[in-house]
Amino acid sequence: MVVIDGKDLVLGRVASKVAKTLLNGEDVALVNAEKLVISGSPKATTEKYLTRRRLKDKANPEHSPHWPRRPDLLVRRIIRGMLPFKKARGREAFKKLRVYAGVPKELEAAEKLSFVEMNKGKLNVEFTDVQKLCERLGLEQG
Repeated sequence: MVVIDGKDLVLGRVASKVAKTLLNGEDVALVNAEKLVISGSPKATTEKYLTRRRLKDKANPEHSPHWPRRPDLLVRRIIRGMLPFKKARGREAFKKLRVYAGVPKELEAAEKLSFVEMNKGKLNVEFTDVQKLCERLGLEQG
């Protein structure tokens, strides 16, 4: 199992790396998912995800896309978008993904990968972390 520490890493870059690893048949555990960052204006990012949450199928709202507000589930959903989820290969890969907010006890001793080239320090733009984004999504819906 590959354990990746998401602290201060860029979400899109990590998600694409995780998706590739999953498609290669490996199990992946992503810890500290709430500390991943999303580049771009925090206001624009919040508005983008609020718009996605508001999408509803008028004929049957239960068939609408689901976008969670919990950080670990939101990251899981973003990674799902990078997999061929409508095909058997993508669904099997998605089953091998575990995303955690924080570090669970069973993975504390495991060796964690962290990618220096995906660090937020290399960003020259504004960014927000997933935890703050989810808090704003919760406030807007509440």
